[in-house]
Amino acid sequence: MLFQVGGQGTRPTFFEMAAAQQLPASLRAALTYSLGVFAIRRPFLHKILDYDDEFFALLMMVLESHSLRTTDASFAESLYGLRRRVANISTKKSTSIAESSEKTHELGLRKNQKILSVVFLVVLPYFKSKLQSIYNREMEVRLQASLWGNDEPRLDEAGFLLDQGEASAQSVGRSSANSSSMTRFRKKISALVAFCYPWIHATNEGLSFAYQLLYLLDATGFYSPGLQALGIQVCRATGQELMDSSSKISRIRSRELERLRGPTWLKAVQRVLLKCMYTSLDYAQTGLIAAVFFFKMMEWWYQSAEQKMSAPTVYPTPPPPPPPKVAKNGVPLPQDQSLCSLCCQKRVNPSVLTVSGFVFCYSCIFKSVSQHKKCPVTLIPASLDHIRRLFHDL
Repeated sequence: MLFQVGGQGTRPTFFEMAAAQQLPASLRAALTYSLGVFAIRRPFLHKILDYDDEFFALLMMVLESHSLRTTDASFAESLYGLRRRVANISTKKSTSIAESSEKTHELGLRKNQKILSVVFLVVLPYFKSKLQSIYNREMEVRLQASLWGNDEPRLDEAGFLLDQGEASAQSVGRSSANSSSMTRFRKKISALVAFCYPWIHATNEGLSFAYQLLYLLDATGFYSPGLQALGIQVCRATGQELMDSSSKISRIRSRELERLRGPTWLKAVQRVLLKCMYTSLDYAQTGLIAAVFFFKMMEWWYQSAEQKMSAPTVYPTPPPPPPPKVAKNGVPLPQDQSLCSLCCQKRVNPSVLTVSGFVFCYSCIFKSVSQHKKCPVTLIPASLDHIRRLFHDL
């Protein structure tokens, strides 16, 4: 997956940067969906889904730290053959922006820049996700309160809206002042987040859009405000840098293996654990994405098979139910089925009485039901709404 998507020089194209930025969000959505499908058959996975923000942040922190340590690039950037370099933009007016954006230090990132990069890549998105969830929950509570007509929403410990009686009973039952103060503090925090988060989100999205537009127009060498705050530019990795990264990884791992201390058996255990961790990290980038695509393909395959198995089977039409019995005091049925049982003449404007299913002349059945409020044959209670005209002769 280490390839270049068009363009010349070391400056990545807009599409490369956009793809690298959107990859973590797409990967998270795929992992959440996969865990949700597995949780249907393995209920214990619901515990991971309850803490999906923390689980994904921990996973990305491991991957981002390892990628920045070994390749001077984020997890997504390394997949596209990109590297992070310390920006060294000249301030001379005679120097063009395109030339200044390509001037970078040949040295790798400093340790503090790698730590700050992890903060911008993992920690800040995690807090943004938590603020988004708090904001959505607060908006949902306010919407429910407005629908119920309460001026002030009242919540129980589980976060559900209570009516006035339950809220008053709960307030009387509170004996601890600490819990009451903590509840008020949480409400204040939620209200503050609900007020401030839209402005923070709009400012962040506006700055990101402005930087991306300027990057697309070659007006700046920074794709995002976070990169400019760190003083880092993203550039394409050369073939020599890709080869050097492999040797760099080997040197780092050999030094870590040499630093092992303790008895012989403890060193052997540590060496096995480190090698397992190295193998997992080596295949984490391509293996994780390949596993998600493989799972989606298998999920589509089994879903299509289940749809075929669960397709409704066409059964033969069941026989009609037997006709209702004629009451002892009811009107007898004529031998000729084309005759009306009330006037004993050929039916005119045939109409059926739905409560029994027998057919009469419309005028005959209308008069009979109007007077007796029941079927003349079966004596089942009926009304004028049960009369339906038959259009068999059209």
